[in-house]
Amino acid sequence: MTRHEDVPPLWRHADGRPLACVEKIRVLDENYRELAQVLRDALEDGILLGCAESELRAALHELVERVRPGF
Repeated sequence: MTRHEDVPPLWRHADGRPLACVEKIRVLDENYRELAQVLRDALEDGILLGCAESELRAALHELVERVRPGF
């Protein structure tokens, strides 16, 4: 069963046009779902270890903002 947060967005080009290549969409969707699972696991681990959920979410949001492409 797919969780609501695992439903990928409509992927778009920089100019706003939707991507049409099925293979590119498949890769992006797979990455999105894998990342959603990793984030869910990190949240659950942190909460079980006693960290406040709000602190975990803030740290993960900050990480997303700091990450840059490596190419």
